[in-house]
Amino acid sequence: MEQVLVVVESPAKARTIKKYLGDGYKVKASVGHIRDLPEKSLGIDIENDFEPKYIVVKGKRKVIKELKDEASKSSMVYLATDMDREGEAIAWHIKEIVGNSRIPIKRIIFNEITKKALEEAVKSPMDIDINKVNAQQARRILDRLVGYLISPVLWKFFYKGLSAGRVQSVGLRLICEREEEIRHFVPSEYWTIEALFNSAKGEEIVAKLSKVDGKKPDIKDEKSAGEIIEAVKKTTPGVKSVAIKEKLRNPQPPFITSTMQREAANRLGFSAKKTMLIAQQLYEGVELGNEGSVGLISYMRTDSTRISDEAFQRGTEFLRSNYGEDVVNKGRRSYKKTKMAQDAHEAIRPTDCTRRPEEIRRFLNKDQYALYNLIWMRFLASLAAPAVYETIEVDISAGERFTFRANGRRLKKKGFLAVFPDSRAQDLEWLPELKIGEALTLKKIDPTQHFTEPPPRYTEASLIKELEEKGVGRPSTYASILSIIQTRGYVEKQKQTLYPTELGEKVWKTLEMLFTDIFEIG
Repeated sequence: MEQVLVVVESPAKARTIKKYLGDGYKVKASVGHIRDLPEKSLGIDIENDFEPKYIVVKGKRKVIKELKDEASKSSMVYLATDMDREGEAIAWHIKEIVGNSRIPIKRIIFNEITKKALEEAVKSPMDIDINKVNAQQARRILDRLVGYLISPVLWKFFYKGLSAGRVQSVGLRLICEREEEIRHFVPSEYWTIEALFNSAKGEEIVAKLSKVDGKKPDIKDEKSAGEIIEAVKKTTPGVKSVAIKEKLRNPQPPFITSTMQREAANRLGFSAKKTMLIAQQLYEGVELGNEGSVGLISYMRTDSTRISDEAFQRGTEFLRSNYGEDVVNKGRRSYKKTKMAQDAHEAIRPTDCTRRPEEIRRFLNKDQYALYNLIWMRFLASLAAPAVYETIEVDISAGERFTFRANGRRLKKKGFLAVFPDSRAQDLEWLPELKIGEALTLKKIDPTQHFTEPPPRYTEASLIKELEEKGVGRPSTYASILSIIQTRGYVEKQKQTLYPTELGEKVWKTLEMLFTDIFEIG
C-alpha cells in the first residue's frame, strides 16, 4: 500500500495530525528549520542581489535523511507546516532539499488541527506561496544585515556577544527614551476638593468639585484651595441637574497574537515568550486521556479578529444553551482591522467551544489551563451581548460659581460579563433619589494635594501595544524580541515593569549616535 508523507515542524503536531489522518499517511517532523543562513558568516551575497547562501542547520542531516527516505517510499508529499511566512519558508526549504521530479510535493494549510480541517486541507492541496517565502526571506536578510553588520560595532565599544537588531533595538530605544522622560520629569502640584452633602432625608452624597466659573478647576496650591472652600461654605448648595442614562459596554474582539500576549501578561503575569510557548502546545495538541492528542486552539500567530461561520454558529448556540438568550448578541459584530494587519487567518479561538476548561483541567498543567480558559472566555464573550449599566450623574451648585458632581453606576444586564467577568464590572455606589432644585446641606469639605506623575515605565504588555501601534515588527516576533533584550542584559524586569540597565542605556546611546536612521520609529 502506497503511503502519503505529511511533514510538519514538531513531533507534538505530528502526533495530533496522525490521529486524524489514520492509515495510509506517514507523519514526520522536521523539528523546525532544516536550512538557514550560516552562523559564522554573513551568508548574503551583497554584490548579487542580496542572494542568501543557505546551509543545513547543525544536527539536521539525520532528519533530512529520514525525510528523503520516507519521501522515496511515498506517492505524494504534503507539507503541512504552519500557515504563516515562517511556516511557508520551512515548507519551501524542505521541498528544495527533499523534492525530486518523481514525487509530487504539495502544500496543505489549516487554521486548526481538527479532523474536519485536515480533511478539507487534504482535499485542496496547493503550491507553495512563493510570495510568502520571499517576504520571509526579505525579513531574514534585513535582520541579518542589521544584526551582523552593526553588532560588531557594539563589540568594539563594549564586549563581544552583544547584539543589535532591526526590531529589538527599537524596543530598547522606546524603553530607554521612556526612562529619560521619567528622569527629567518635573512634577506639578495641583489640588482637588471633595464635599459631603446631606439631603433633606439625611442621605449622604459625596461629590467632587467639577467646575469653577463654568470651567474645569485648576487649583495649583493650598491657598487657592482654601479660598474656594471658604467661598463654598458661604453658599446654599442645591441639586442643579440629575441625569440617569443607560450605558453599553461592548466586549473585546477575540484574541489576535498581540492582544493574547498583552492580556496574558496583565491577567496571568505571563511573559510574551511563555504565552507563545503555551499557546503552541495548545495548538499542536495536548493528551486528553482516551481522546489522545487534541489541538485545543486555532493557530496562534494571527493579526485577524475574523472567525469562521461555523465557529460563530457553534459559539452562539453554546451561549444560548448555557447562558440564556439574553446573553447572545443580536447580530454579528465586525471589528476594525489594525493598520498593519494581513488578515490572513482566523482569530485565536478554541477549536471546540463546548470543551469547557473545567472539564479538561485534569489533563492540563496549571499554565495550559490558565491560557486555554482565557482564550475560551474571550472568544465566547466576543459573541455575547453588551453589558448594560445604568448611570446617574448629579450636579450640585454651590452659589453661582461652583459645581460639584456625584456619579453612580449599577449593572442592569451582565451580557458578556456573565462569561468573562473583570474588575471593571464593579458597581459604583448608587445615589439617593434627588430632585432638581432640592436644597442640600454641606456637612464636610476637604482639599487633597496631588502631584502630576511621569509617564509609566513599560510592561511587556504595554511595550507590545506600543510596537504594534507604531507598526514596528510583527506580533509573532514580539516574544523573541522581549526575550532577547532581557537575555542580553539591556533590560531588567521587576514586578512586571521593564527597566533599562546601565548597559542597555549605553548601547542605545551608541546606536543612536552612529545609526540614527536605521532605528527610526514611524
